[in-house]
Amino acid sequence: MKARVKWTDGRQFVTESGSGHAVVIDGNPENGGRNTGPRPMEMMLMGLGGCTSYDVINILEKARADVTDCVAEIEAERADSTPAVFTRIHIHFVVTGRSLKEDRVKRAVELSAEKYCSASLMLERGGVEISHDYEIHEAHD
Repeated sequence: MKARVKWTDGRQFVTESGSGHAVVIDGNPENGGRNTGPRPMEMMLMGLGGCTSYDVINILEKARADVTDCVAEIEAERADSTPAVFTRIHIHFVVTGRSLKEDRVKRAVELSAEKYCSASLMLERGGVEISHDYEIHEAHD
């Protein structure tokens, strides 16, 4: 896996994934940025959310669950001192579908957290306390 990060100006960078997708990241104006993109640490949270959401959807679809939506709401706390690493992250899943079984949703979230989500497991091994919960909504046609 590869990535490329090119400085443009101020605190703005254009990042490109090995698969050819580009994202602008930037800093806040107080630190020389222009707020033209997410901060690098926000990108880490977004990547974590994408990784675990991918797992949850994949697991539920393999179980033939009729999922119509899945949203991961993520909140993080950071250390007060430099480096301002993440200390705690909470991921709240809102899973919507037709006749979803709670045990399947619970198991999908657990499997992602404990076995499949590389981003989550890497952060936990680095000392971040990560918690998960979920709620299930019935899809309305």
